[in-house]
Amino acid sequence: MTEQIEQTLTKGSRKRRIAAFLIDLIVFTFLMVSIVFLILGPNFIDENNFDKMSTIMTIVMIPGFILYFAKESIKGISFGKWIMGIMVRNETNENSIPTFWKLFIRNSFLMIWPIEFFVSVFDTNKKRIGDKVTNTVVLKNPNKATKTYRIIALVAFGLVFYGFTTLFMEATLRSSKAYKAAIVSIESNYEIIKQTGGIKGYGTFPKGNITITNDYGQADLSISINGKEKDVKVTVILEKKPNESWKVTEIKK
Repeated sequence: MTEQIEQTLTKGSRKRRIAAFLIDLIVFTFLMVSIVFLILGPNFIDENNFDKMSTIMTIVMIPGFILYFAKESIKGISFGKWIMGIMVRNETNENSIPTFWKLFIRNSFLMIWPIEFFVSVFDTNKKRIGDKVTNTVVLKNPNKATKTYRIIALVAFGLVFYGFTTLFMEATLRSSKAYKAAIVSIESNYEIIKQTGGIKGYGTFPKGNITITNDYGQADLSISINGKEKDVKVTVILEKKPNESWKVTEIKK
């Protein structure tokens, strides 16, 4: 497959290539991690099943790496390269797009990315090992989208990343046994009931940390309480011993 381009083509700068690499890495890592957590579900903290997590990660990572190595199979442009306005082309014919397998082989060398980075920084032709082996070159894209569209796309991804991370962590904390034990303790706490005038509900996005190791657990949760007369925020400290339920050790107001 070839693409006819009339403009004079120039090589993409190292800065653009590094930025494109980082964007692609973040995007694909986010996708793989998101899929793993969606499969595990929000209860993965309470399950604390390392073997299950490792198996799911392996199952997801295999197709994930295949997809990553084929990331430029559409017109020699990945999401990161589209954002940075660069593209991959055959060195012998800069108007032609490398084949799928050539691009796949080229990107497979990213498994040794520290070496690839070192080579690309010091190579006078701005080529990494993958480029040398497959005879490819990274060029500026003369037909790149307008800067506004590329900025919007990058911001949109950032919002999706932030939104998914925030909502998933909220769901994880709210569904955890530690959070449920904290709520039970809060609703039976006379001082909190008196201070709030009665509890109407709880604020969104609770914060905190839950760690479980060998069935020993520690939790530190910050919970906003919506009261009938006054809203308050409390920090609940909990601990868990093997074969026992979570227990509240302290409530800080």
